[in-house]
Amino acid sequence: MGGSGGIEESSVRLLDSCSNDGSSESRWVDGSEVDSMEAPPSWSNEASREGYGSLKRRLVKKPKRVDSFDVEAMEISRTQDHHSKDDSLLPTLALAFQTLGVVYGDMGTSPLYVFADVFSKVPIESDVDILGALSLVMYTITLLPLAKYVFIVLKANDNGEGGTFALYSLICRYANVGLLPNRQQADEYISSFRLKLPTSELERALRIKDTLEKNKSLKTLLLLLVLLGTSMVIGDGILTPAMSVLSAISGLQGEIKGFGTEEVVIISIVVLVALFSIQQFGTGKVGFMFAPILALWFFSLGSIGIYNMVKYDITVLRAINPAYIYYFFKKNGKRAWSALGGCVLCITGAEAMFADLGHFSVRAIQIAFTCVVFPCLLLAYMGEAAYLMKNPASYSNIFYDSVPASLFWPVFVIATLAAMIASQAMISATFSCIKQAMALGCFPRIKIIHTSRKFMGQIYIPVINWFLMVMCIIIVAIFQRTTDIANAYGIAEVVVMIVSTTLVTLVMLLIWKTSLFLAFSFFLIFGSVELIYMSSVLTKIAEGGWIPLVFAIFFLSVMYTWNYGSVLKYHSEVREKISLDVMHDLGSNLGTVRVPGIGLLYNELVQGIPSIFVQFLLNLPALHSTIIFVCIKYVPVPVVPQEERFLFRRICPKDYHMFRCVARYGYKDVRKEDHHAFEQLLIESLSQFLRREAQETALESNLVEDIDSISMISKDSDLPADSVTEELRIPLMLGRNPKETGTSTSQEHAIALPSSYMASDEDPSLEYELSALREATASGCTYLLGHGDVRAKKNSLFIKKLVINYFYAFLRKNCRGGTANMKVPHTNIIQVGMTYMV
Repeated sequence: MGGSGGIEESSVRLLDSCSNDGSSESRWVDGSEVDSMEAPPSWSNEASREGYGSLKRRLVKKPKRVDSFDVEAMEISRTQDHHSKDDSLLPTLALAFQTLGVVYGDMGTSPLYVFADVFSKVPIESDVDILGALSLVMYTITLLPLAKYVFIVLKANDNGEGGTFALYSLICRYANVGLLPNRQQADEYISSFRLKLPTSELERALRIKDTLEKNKSLKTLLLLLVLLGTSMVIGDGILTPAMSVLSAISGLQGEIKGFGTEEVVIISIVVLVALFSIQQFGTGKVGFMFAPILALWFFSLGSIGIYNMVKYDITVLRAINPAYIYYFFKKNGKRAWSALGGCVLCITGAEAMFADLGHFSVRAIQIAFTCVVFPCLLLAYMGEAAYLMKNPASYSNIFYDSVPASLFWPVFVIATLAAMIASQAMISATFSCIKQAMALGCFPRIKIIHTSRKFMGQIYIPVINWFLMVMCIIIVAIFQRTTDIANAYGIAEVVVMIVSTTLVTLVMLLIWKTSLFLAFSFFLIFGSVELIYMSSVLTKIAEGGWIPLVFAIFFLSVMYTWNYGSVLKYHSEVREKISLDVMHDLGSNLGTVRVPGIGLLYNELVQGIPSIFVQFLLNLPALHSTIIFVCIKYVPVPVVPQEERFLFRRICPKDYHMFRCVARYGYKDVRKEDHHAFEQLLIESLSQFLRREAQETALESNLVEDIDSISMISKDSDLPADSVTEELRIPLMLGRNPKETGTSTSQEHAIALPSSYMASDEDPSLEYELSALREATASGCTYLLGHGDVRAKKNSLFIKKLVINYFYAFLRKNCRGGTANMKVPHTNIIQVGMTYMV
């Protein structure tokens, strides 16, 4: 990456460097940051070895240089985990109860169809068939959801967030594997970054890190793996509603005479239309009903299972002996292997335990599964097996046939509601995956509606919602039976599990520094089981298994094409950016007339001046007195606190009035503020940057002469030691009245540094800049946007021309424009066109 050595970046943070006895030894302020391509100073040997550049330290108490890599984020006092949950017993139990309605709906409805699908492949000829299938189901649930997810995978969370994109962002923080070259060292000081780099003693972790960073093919392969897993989750969002609703409604066939397949399909379609129609109101409106209904459902499963075992055959408990799995395969051979495709349906939705982790806590999900979900599911399957011991012909409608006649209608209603709730969970997960993919530059911009003021994860995406509904209706109308849909369902679930196993293994090696034996054992045990299931479900491609593959190929193509085109466009911008020499030759008027006002020029560069700026200079008769290059950047963390949102740099000398602003967002952050709030926060941050810059300049000029007096002033101050840290971390606008913002900012900085080193109001340079900023603010903000057309170079390969000139161009043309995302009046927008040759 390029950039100018004169560009400074302000990201102020105060930390305590503690001595061995725990006493505070020094307090330092991280002031300006030089570009990462410059040679590091001699004092930063560790930073030089890691290749991350250097930082200049502004010391408040004494001039002791501190290498930032020596201070790990997880060991900084008062650092708040923005995803922390209360670990006390009652709140944890309350959270565990809530997980029933959000996380476990899909897995909870699996007893509706598992044995029906298994015994459609293996006819029931003896007790071995039933006990072998039951043993398979029991140990599948024990091995994958319980052993793998509950006790291992849940720990691989990203500051409390789960899912394939969370794993990817976690890996991106520990190794520079992101394809966009916009990594900044300042991002590592975000309080939720929690970076803990491999140390020199752990050579294996360092070797893996270096291999990933140097090999572009491995970076691309890792991204494709993540996108494949995400595509399969979206496929689950299509298959889960179709499978769950169709299974629940099919129970009417045995209860109402003359109720055939056509009636089941029609009612299922009506239920699906209703389900997708209420999405626009948000899950929060009906969320309070979810947990009690699913709790009642799991209670029904366990109770009916106990009833059936007592009434029909308690000896099904013999299936605890895994030898019955061997007898099952020995007796049925290839048919038993084919039946694995039905057996894997008992763990559908297991990935939701990890994907929905951001709304709950690890302990809550563990308690809910081990104490409620796991035992109730085992009892349900045991009860169905006991019923089949006496009524083997009932396998096709086993769940409803095993329900006592007097309880049929209550159980049917609860089952239908549970199926809708299970569908709701996967639909919401699909929305979340799309949003995360958009944030990481892997999906075109589309309209996102935030349905809750309290919970940022509750979103609604109209285009995806109606697409899912149409696909669900088509699948139900074409297949009409759960058996063929189940073949497709199994493929999607197993692929997601294989992806998560691979990524968690990489996390174990790179981040956890687990021993090679344990990491290899994890991959070998769980990966082998999942590959065996995969080998079974792939044989069902002609019988419906092609559905998730088609969906996966479609979404994978869309996401990778968008990422590929975006990366090429970014590289083109980096190559064509303007040098500072050109700006200096133009002079402070930039070769045009400067009129009062603020021009916000949006671009994607975090360093340098974008080439689109030349187009504005050539096309506009005048330019605003203050120019801010705004870069919206998503960093690999879930949430960026508002007080750490902006990074400012000065571009060119002071009389140019040009700045760069990098607005950083996490992949779970919500950008729903209107443009007035964004402008106010940005201008207030710029004002604070100007004051802080003047303070640091004054401090630097007097540091060598008066270091003893600074120590004395700090020592004699009546302020508590922690007040400095806390004041500088106060969000600029959080909880304040906009009219009070200016005075509050001055008060903050009055405490940040000793009064003898404050840039006072008498400083003509600072006062002039603040007055120019106030005058520009009074004239309003104008958004300068580039409408870029991306074309492949003439000497490019045919496949590249096809992808860029047609597919990527089509996506750019039909995605949501930047003006729509910012909700800015058209009178405040100026656009110019530009073609990028990639």
